[in-house]
Amino acid sequence: MGSGNNTNVPNFILMGLTDSEVIGQVLFMLFLLIYLITVLGNAGMVLIIRMDLQLQTPMYFFLSHFSFLDLSYSTVITPKTLENLLTSNKYISFMGCFTQMSFFFLLVVTEGFLLSSMAYDRYVAICNPLCYQLVMSGRVCCSLVAGSYMIGFTESLVNVVYMNNLHFCNSNVIYHFFCDLTPVLALSCSDTHDIEIMIFILGSLNVMVSLTIIFMSYGAILSTILKINSTSGKRKAFSTCASHLLVVTIFYGTMIFTYLKPKNSYSFGKDQVASVFYTIVIPMLNPFIYSLRNKDVKNALIKVMQKGQGSRQLE
Repeated sequence: MGSGNNTNVPNFILMGLTDSEVIGQVLFMLFLLIYLITVLGNAGMVLIIRMDLQLQTPMYFFLSHFSFLDLSYSTVITPKTLENLLTSNKYISFMGCFTQMSFFFLLVVTEGFLLSSMAYDRYVAICNPLCYQLVMSGRVCCSLVAGSYMIGFTESLVNVVYMNNLHFCNSNVIYHFFCDLTPVLALSCSDTHDIEIMIFILGSLNVMVSLTIIFMSYGAILSTILKINSTSGKRKAFSTCASHLLVVTIFYGTMIFTYLKPKNSYSFGKDQVASVFYTIVIPMLNPFIYSLRNKDVKNALIKVMQKGQGSRQLE
């Protein structure tokens, strides 16, 4: 790159996770295995929910989109990470970098609001069970999902438009394994103060809105559960929400730690570990978190496996 301001950067260099060839090969095998499990787990979850008539409910409708989002944003990040681990070519084009960033933001923000929609669904199911079918109609569910995607698209568009106006003139080396917001901002020789404030406000607003919906939903759920006299009834209600609460805690915990802080507090090592966790590991874990604690999903999976065995025997 030249010494002057330049908004037509031909490429960036992703430093990746390690300079060691041996460690890179080990991480490649590990991440490849994780990615394959992620694809099979999330794609399998979507197919099972679509195929089983007993799973045609609002909760599983949201869960199928959640699995799709997990699969998608893992796919946005992991293949390029695998390529960088296996080869010495760590370049990513300017357009490729900002495309990766825009899709990542779209999918992550969408997933956050989808989690709040799932919390609202659990609130209606537990606190207003008699009105559940009326309140959570197919039209309402589709509107909540479409709204989540629209918010994600809008924030992604705003972020990328602002980022695209930055000048890069000192270095094109991104100290990360993908084109994330903070390390790309750190490269800019433009004044990023206004952009940082805008991104912080948008991110904080999104987190506050979605978490407020989640907290209010689970506050009402907890109040309702405590009024249940039956111990088995309480256990069943808690079991219904446990998986979702665990996913919410992991998702927002890592996101808040990584993004809702100023640029100068960026730590190469700590932020990379957190990023590996939420971009590569969590999308693999979510299908297991939901399926292992859910009898309906396990029963549907058993049915699919039995059908597969039956068809092979007929052959």
